[in-house]
Amino acid sequence: MGSVPSIKASAIKASASTSSASASAHAEASSSFSWDGAKAPSVAEFELLAQEAFDGLPEEFRALCSDVIFNVTEFPEDDVLKELGAESPFDILGLFTGIGLPQQGYAPQTGQMPNTIHLYRRPILDYWAENDESLGAIVTHVLVHEIGHHFGFSDEDMEAIEAAAER
Repeated sequence: MGSVPSIKASAIKASASTSSASASAHAEASSSFSWDGAKAPSVAEFELLAQEAFDGLPEEFRALCSDVIFNVTEFPEDDVLKELGAESPFDILGLFTGIGLPQQGYAPQTGQMPNTIHLYRRPILDYWAENDESLGAIVTHVLVHEIGHHFGFSDEDMEAIEAAAER
């Protein structure tokens, strides 16, 4: 359970295209890639991907997260699954635990646990395998969603914001 490191990693984004020229170029590039050594990113590599996603956010946004702990783990804990009523450990991609900024007082209360954002590697990788999105885009989306909870937004608030942004 490491925190998000302060090391940047480069991400390779693949894009699919329906044009025959692009498909041909993609097939040519794929044939030169050795799939024998291809593996899902490790927890450490996933932490680097999460750090890159965080570093790409606006500075004002990141500054409000200075006291947040970021954790990458394989799956949510059993008590989390039970509390959220999840049918499967693959149902939860990320989680914010703590007290959102609007609900916090002027000074932290004694014994208050730090705000933490959990990214669950295996459920995110499973979602990635089943959807036509880059892994970086998925990690960024989950990270921003959980940071939204840190800012005090509900799931409904964030859905409304996303819907408005898509117009």
